[in-house]
Amino acid sequence: MRWLVGWSSVAASFRAGAHGPGGYGTAGAVGEPDEGRTVHPVGAQLLWGDPDPLWAVGDWRPDEIRIVSVGADTRLAVLGCCAATDEELRVGLFAARGGALRHLSAWPGSYTAVAQVARRVTVVGDLAGARPVFYTPWAGGTAYGTAALPLADLIEAQLDIGHLAALLACPDVPEALGDSTPYAGVRRIPPGHALVLREGSREITGYEPVASLAVAAPQLAPVAAVEGVRDALVAAVRARLTAPRHAPETLPPDPGPVPGMGPAERRAARGGPAPGIGADLSGGPASATLALLAAGLPGVPGTVLGHGTGAGERLLAVTFNDLTVPGAGRQAELERAGAMAANPRLHHVVVTGGEESLPYADLEGPLTDEPGPSLIAAPRHRRRLLSGSADHFTGSGARQVLDAHPARLADLLMDRQRRHLLRPATALAKAGGPSANSLFVPLTVYRAARRLARTPYRTGIESAADALREPRFDDATSPLSISLAALSWTRPGPAARWLTGEALAEVSVRLMASATRPAPSQRPGQARASAALARYAADHRILEQAAEVRSQRLHAPFLDNQVVRACRALPESLRVQPGARATILRTVLSASGVRDLPPGWGAPSHGPTATARAGLRQSVDPLISLFEAPLLADAGLIEARTVRNAVRAAAAGEPLPLDGLADLISTELWLRRLLSRRGTCWTGTAAPRQRAVAGGVVPPRRPTLRS
Repeated sequence: MRWLVGWSSVAASFRAGAHGPGGYGTAGAVGEPDEGRTVHPVGAQLLWGDPDPLWAVGDWRPDEIRIVSVGADTRLAVLGCCAATDEELRVGLFAARGGALRHLSAWPGSYTAVAQVARRVTVVGDLAGARPVFYTPWAGGTAYGTAALPLADLIEAQLDIGHLAALLACPDVPEALGDSTPYAGVRRIPPGHALVLREGSREITGYEPVASLAVAAPQLAPVAAVEGVRDALVAAVRARLTAPRHAPETLPPDPGPVPGMGPAERRAARGGPAPGIGADLSGGPASATLALLAAGLPGVPGTVLGHGTGAGERLLAVTFNDLTVPGAGRQAELERAGAMAANPRLHHVVVTGGEESLPYADLEGPLTDEPGPSLIAAPRHRRRLLSGSADHFTGSGARQVLDAHPARLADLLMDRQRRHLLRPATALAKAGGPSANSLFVPLTVYRAARRLARTPYRTGIESAADALREPRFDDATSPLSISLAALSWTRPGPAARWLTGEALAEVSVRLMASATRPAPSQRPGQARASAALARYAADHRILEQAAEVRSQRLHAPFLDNQVVRACRALPESLRVQPGARATILRTVLSASGVRDLPPGWGAPSHGPTATARAGLRQSVDPLISLFEAPLLADAGLIEARTVRNAVRAAAAGEPLPLDGLADLISTELWLRRLLSRRGTCWTGTAAPRQRAVAGGVVPPRRPTLRS
């Protein structure tokens, strides 16, 4: 893990300590100035010191940390991949000094910006939520960081059982999650916001313009909007290509030729990535777009042998071939990947995976900052990434930023654009199978969209809270039924059916409390799409931590601020059309000079359902053992027998929501890893500190008739 941490407090709570990594951040252990007592992160690199110190912790590369100053007390730290020049950073610092925070989020790349102007500290989060910012009250002020666990260690926090219940019951509903985290007392700022600290006092402010609900925001023409997506993607890819090249740290010596293994396979077996730039090439449009853009832009990689400076460095394209679930759709993807890899600018590596790479096959792994469903498949992804490069592109997030959430149909009705509903409704009728009546399905979709467009925000939240108190979960399996169920302000998650009544009631109370707050400025489709993107970005962050390969960086350009902004500018009428994502990306490649695409490019990708069921069937016995005495049951969130029966039924082939079981299993795994850890993220000469959740899982004290 790599993270930032710092704090801001009143000047009286700090003293000037000895210079050096251990002499800054000299707050007393309980918030009082205490001579000789200091606290600082383990393995930290000091960026600036008292009275508002900031540290970078982890294996940051030298070029990933940039600091510019325009005075003794005015400075800006940018950590991550940022393509801005030093002069652009100074201009952004001047703008932030005047209060214009959006400038700090408008450079190509993925990064976290921290600006200090006198005693005012501003930490800017991203739009997607892949680089979140957390904070907690501490030492008479506020501590902040880009990871929640270090802050939880700092205040010795306990588990927030209510947050875990909301995460399982309504993972895509911001109203249920609020600003909480799995650690009591540690808070999260929403995506698209910044944390502003002034001598310990805190303020959370948004930096994106807010559109009116009554009047639709002006929309770009489709051609101009797609050109904006192309420019943003090209700038995001170029930001990674122009960064310094990195090679992995020293690996064990190569044992020499091994029958059936090439140099790439031998290097992966030794546990390190290849030097240079690489990309996923799954056969889908998102990863293919990034791989072809990275290989085709001027410079290296992608320089054909014998042409220009750095000739011969090719982009390392990695394709994962799952041997356990063969199928015609998957075979077509592999053929498309092979056809694109015939490009002389690409070096193609195919990584095969058998039963050992199925989800649930390996339940061991590192502790991540938060729970996430990607924990069950992290070893599978790590197997692929071990054959990748030191800087590796992934197409993660393309579906969330480019595709239309079904609730966006209601936004079209609010804008009186009914004619654009015909094609998506007809496509849903065809996807519904032969049982779906093609005459009545468009009318059914139209009625559901109109109902959502006419439902006030508060009514929608209250209806969802009522549904949790009297749970009746319908199995939505076809694309039509899933889309119709998504045409609402909120809906329970797939794991809600296995939670206890007390846990669902607690989440219902959280929803009812949020209904009394001011309604969001977004329309239902925009709100649901933003929530789905935030959920995916949070899980992608967990995947990066769980499948981390030392000396490797995963790059997801579709989650960059500028790419998200460009995708949000796409007209709704263009976004909701069937196959819009493939059409947009094909136009992006064509405008960049890549026109020779294999037949079938852009076809729907191979779904993970069959793979998840195969992994569940193979690992049913370890999963049953996992829920013999689960920590989730100790927290009062589930009944162990109910979940064990569900695991057996799903492994036998019953049509249960597998993503709901993945949520339960990953949360249980995360709790076990959290409680088995030793040590803390902090050290110093202060009294020995306990770690977060040192007391184990403590069930919440719910009111009773006696109390």
